[in-house]
This record gives sequence, structure tokens and C-alpha cells, in this order.
Amino acid sequence: MKELERGPGLPSVLAISIGAMIGSGIFILPALALEIAGPAVILAYALAGLLVVPAALSKSEMATAMPQAGGTYIYIERGMGPLLGTIAGIGTWFSLSFKGALALVGGVPYLLLLFDLPLKPVALGLATVLILINVVGAKQTGRLQVAIVVVMLAALGWFAAGSAPSVESANYVGFFDAGVGGLLAATGLVFVSYAGVTKVASVAEEVENPGRNIPLGILVSLAFTTVLYVGIVAVLVGVTDPGSVAGSLTPVAIAAESTLGQFGVIIVILAAILALISTANAGILSSSRYPFAMSRDKLAPPSLSSVSERFGTPVTSITLTGAVLLVLIAFVPILDIAKLASAFQIMVFGLINLAVVAFREGSTDYDPEFTSPLYPWVQVFGAVTGVLLLTQMGTIALVGAVVIIVGSIGWYLFYVRPRVSREGAATDAVRRRVGRDVLTETESMRGDGPREVLVALTKNLDESRERSLVAIAADLVRPDDGRVVVVRFEEVPDQAPLTDDMTVQSAADLSYESRIESLSTELAVAIEADEVVSHDTKHAVVNFAANRGVDTIVAEHEPLRLRSRLFGDPIDWVVRHAPCDVLLVDNLGYDRPEYVALSGDRGPYPPLAVNTAEAIATANEGDISLWYPTDQKGTDQYRRTIDDYQAELSAMLSVPVTVESLRVDGGQPSRPDVVVRRGTDEKLQNILFASSPTFPSPGCTTITVYPHKSRRPRFSSRLLERLTF
Repeated sequence: MKELERGPGLPSVLAISIGAMIGSGIFILPALALEIAGPAVILAYALAGLLVVPAALSKSEMATAMPQAGGTYIYIERGMGPLLGTIAGIGTWFSLSFKGALALVGGVPYLLLLFDLPLKPVALGLATVLILINVVGAKQTGRLQVAIVVVMLAALGWFAAGSAPSVESANYVGFFDAGVGGLLAATGLVFVSYAGVTKVASVAEEVENPGRNIPLGILVSLAFTTVLYVGIVAVLVGVTDPGSVAGSLTPVAIAAESTLGQFGVIIVILAAILALISTANAGILSSSRYPFAMSRDKLAPPSLSSVSERFGTPVTSITLTGAVLLVLIAFVPILDIAKLASAFQIMVFGLINLAVVAFREGSTDYDPEFTSPLYPWVQVFGAVTGVLLLTQMGTIALVGAVVIIVGSIGWYLFYVRPRVSREGAATDAVRRRVGRDVLTETESMRGDGPREVLVALTKNLDESRERSLVAIAADLVRPDDGRVVVVRFEEVPDQAPLTDDMTVQSAADLSYESRIESLSTELAVAIEADEVVSHDTKHAVVNFAANRGVDTIVAEHEPLRLRSRLFGDPIDWVVRHAPCDVLLVDNLGYDRPEYVALSGDRGPYPPLAVNTAEAIATANEGDISLWYPTDQKGTDQYRRTIDDYQAELSAMLSVPVTVESLRVDGGQPSRPDVVVRRGTDEKLQNILFASSPTFPSPGCTTITVYPHKSRRPRFSSRLLERLTF
């Protein structure tokens, strides 16, 4: 394959990074932030620069690991998966669109100092022209961009240096009057000023010695820009009367007029106009690439990645971006534009930090030339402070972030998920962690089998079905020389009083007790029989189990009733209120089962199910078969993780283990003697996780396990299992 010649060195990296940060924002944002934080806006710019460092380090690392990838959205999509990739893509698209709108709405007022024209019509007209320029493919050359940046730096530097002697300390009085809340709100507002710091990562493949030049260039340019911003804002505040520029649309021009005269104002106006053209055009160009890239990755409709035969540009993507830009200019106040631009950028930078963690902890090949220092604390700091800033930016910023996140999730569920099967490194990292945690719990529970099991007979059963339930219980307690208590529960109407007459045993009762106790010799465990008469069977079962202190309840459960949880099945009530584990048996017979299937239900095998299956297989010198569904859109990475998990579980067990991948769309599994599977006990969990069986009916006895509530996985854990497995 052909390779790109690595030409740009450290100076070029610095130029790209600084050029991407210096824009029209510096001409408008200080006044908006000054209105929020007062003179502390100076500190807000310094703090914003500091809080960008974690994302700068994280993106530098990913750029050296994947130089050909090309930018923020790709890194997050590959690291965190299509869901967060969708959020990042849409968030970045809106952030850049808002930044472009801010450039126009913030830059046009400087132009209007020369011409008496209405602001919004001029901004809309300029936006339309720039959109058309991008549609027809006219290019802004790199040299022109460098020239614009040089002129802006010279003008801003001249303003700062020329105005510094006029600074008056009295203008800094009440520096912290706005408090920490005002400082953080202003910091969040000006955060977008540093959004371009990592733009150089998009050309990482072309950079000479990227392991050194990219992180060094990004950090040096960030430090330079931070010092420049702080200097300009400190001078701007120091040379103007308190409150005279707060909220103004042309703060730099006002400050220049007071120190440099009319000539200074003209220089500032020219620099602001150049910044307007450069930043707004770059915003349209950059933001329109995101729908294009997302469409190429099947996260957006194919039309957004179509290229015009006439112009050679993605017209649909540019038109959509332009329409958003025009709506923002026409209907959204400038302060809200600035807040939303920063809010979306903060959100995306937070995802960048998490993406590094995903790559490092996942199983994806990941070998960066540069590694972020103080991992993972730097990334955690960046993500946490990002959330903190969002909470301090006011309702508009929070609502905007929530709308983008919720809207992106909705788009993912209804459009992306049916079309995309790949997953990010984070998904695999979480899946492996969940699997390890469950294996650790399983290992800790081994050897901790039940010592006393209650077999609850809640309906009339024939002798064969009675024996099956008792035999299951006997296999569970045999390793610890435990005891089986078999109780027949009889329910009488409320109208019938519970009198001593009801305690008199009939011939059938005596036959039942004799029959059950005779199984003790056959099954080689201690067995006792009992009978309980009550008005409410479910309460009687739970009360008996609690008073006796049994470890497990075994009861028969009709398959039809397994799905009737919402309609008050008595046995389901027992599951939810039992003081111990519960095993519900779909009873089709139990005669020395040698082939025990452990059914996986889109998640790791529950520890109680594993221990139950192992106890049955051990008691009958049988084997265990690990069943797992194969009809999911699993990636190679997914299958490797499942294989590793099953291999570790197999090595842990004391009986022979095989693995059987099964289809759930009609393919028949091999015929086992017994199937052991997970049960759910909460109504909401049942709706989410157990609405339908994973496999076709196996045609044999099925044992559904329900651990005691103290050992049930939390809802969040089950949700993680469902999302990652």
C-alpha cells in the first residue's frame, strides 16, 4: 500500500493547533463571561485551559495509536461502541455548528461598527454565502489560514501590549464577588475557546515522529493559547470601567478605543472580520464532515455520505449543517449559542477521556507511541470535572446536553442498532469485567451447598413426581450430609376454621409420610415428612421455611405459570418473599440424570445455577453442557470473550464440561436429562430480561433457580449483563 510522506514537524503541529483555537470567540466571549463572573473571568480562561489538558493528553495518545483514524468521533466510536459513537458524532456536529453560529453572531457586530446594518440579516446573509462556498467546493488554502492566524495574533498581541500600560488596578476590585459558582459557570462558557486544540490529531498520520510531536505540539499550543487568552482578557478588564463591557457585543473594540484610539479600533475590526470568515467557514466545513462520516459508518442515512457529481462535495451533509446554522442564527440568543457550544464540547471531551480507558482495558489491539501520564486519574479527573462544569452552566446547557444524549440514544435504538453489529473496546472491557466478577462469586460459593432443603408440595402430585422433587433435593444436600424436609401444604377456605379436627391424619396422609420417609434409604440422605394445613399456602410455605431455617426451597412450577408473574401466582409470591434460595421445577421426571445442561440467558451463568448443575452432575456421575445462544449479531471479539469465560468456568468445575452453541430461531438442542437456568424475581426485571425463553423447550425437567434477595444481582448489574452479553 502507498504511504503518506511524514512531513509536518513540531512547528507545523503548533501552527495547526493554535490556528484551530484562535478564532472569533475571543472577540465576544469575554464580555459574556464577564457578565457572569466579573473580573474572575481572567481566572475562568486559565481554569478552562487547565481542564482541557486531560482530553488533550487522551486524544494525543489515541492519535499515536491510530494515526489513520482521523479524529474525535472515530476514536470514541471505536473505543466506546456505536451508541456512544452516535452521541459523540451528533454532539460534535452540534458543537461545531454552534461554534460556527457563534463566529457569525459574535463577529458581525464588529463589521457593523463600519456599516449601519441590522445584525441578524447580515449574519444570515454571510452564513448563506459560506454555505454555498462549501457546496461548490471552493477551498480555503492552508497558507491563507496561516496568514489569517498570523494577522489575528499580531492584532491581539498589539492590543494587549499597547493597552497594558493603561491597566488600572481599581478595575479588578471585587474579583471573586460572583463566587465559585460564577467562576465555574464562566469557565464552562469559555471552554469552547479551546475546542480546536486537538484538531491536529486528524492529520496524525502525516506528522513526523508523532509520538513526540503530537502531544508536545498540543500541550505547547494549549499553554501558549491559554497565556494569550488570559493576557488579553486581563488587559480588557483592566483598561475598562467595571461593567462597561460586560454583555457588550464588541468588547475588544471598546477596550481598544479607550487605549489605542480610532486606529486601534480599525485594527481590531479587521482582525475580527478575518476571524469571522475563517472560523465560520472552518465551522461549516468541519461540522459537515460528521454527518458524512457517520453515514459512511452506517450511523446515519446513506444520503448524507453521497457526493455530488457536479461539485464533488457531500451536498446533503453540508445543506443539513447549513440549515442548522441558519436556524441557530435566526432564533437562538448569542449567550445560549455560546453555552450550548461549550456544553456539547465538554460532553465530547469527557467521552474522549473515557475512550482511552476503554482502549486500555479492552482486548482490542492498542499500542500508542505516547501514553498519557497518571493514567487513569487524569482521565477520571477530566470526565468528572466535565460533569461538574455542565452542572454549573445553567438550565440551557444541561437541557441541551440531555436532549442531545436522549435524542442520540433514540436514534441509535431505532436506526443504528438494527443496521450495525460492531462494538467498541469499552463493551468488551465491561463484558470481561462482569464475567470475572461472576466467576469470582461462583468460586466463592463453591462448597457452600444447602444443608437443609424444603420440598414444598403445594398441589396433588403422583408418586413419580413427588419422588423426582425429593431426588433433586437429595442430590443437593448429599455432599454435606444434609437433610430433606418434605412438606405437603393443604389449603382450606377462609370460611373453614382451623380446628384440631383438621390435624387428624387420614390413611392417605399416613401413606404419604411412609412413602416419603422410605426414600431416605433409597437416596442415602436423611428425609422427614410433614404436613401443614392453612388458609394461605404461600404464607405457610414462607413461614415454615423461616421457622425451620432451611437453605433452599424446591417446588414444582407449571410451565404455563412461569410467565404469569404479573397475575399473582402463589409460587411466584413465595419466590419474592422466601428467606432462602428457591428452585422451581418444571417436572417431567428425574431418574439419575447424567447429561445436565446449564442454560445461558444472554449473560454469565448465575452462581446458584452453576452450583446446582454441578451438584446434580456430581451426584449422578454426569457431565455438564454449557448452552449459549448463537443467533446474536456477535463480533469476533464477542465470541472470543465468551469462549474465554466458558473456558475459565469449565476449569473451575469438578465434572466434565462441554460447550454447545445453540440457535434460538428453531434449531433443536441435544436432548439433556435436566436443564438448569436462571430465573428472575422482580416484575420489572422479568419484563426486561425474561420475556421469552432463550431456547426452545428442551423436552425434559427444567430447574429454574432464584437466589435469595441478598444474593440477587442488582438491577444495574443485570442491565450491564444484558447490554454487554
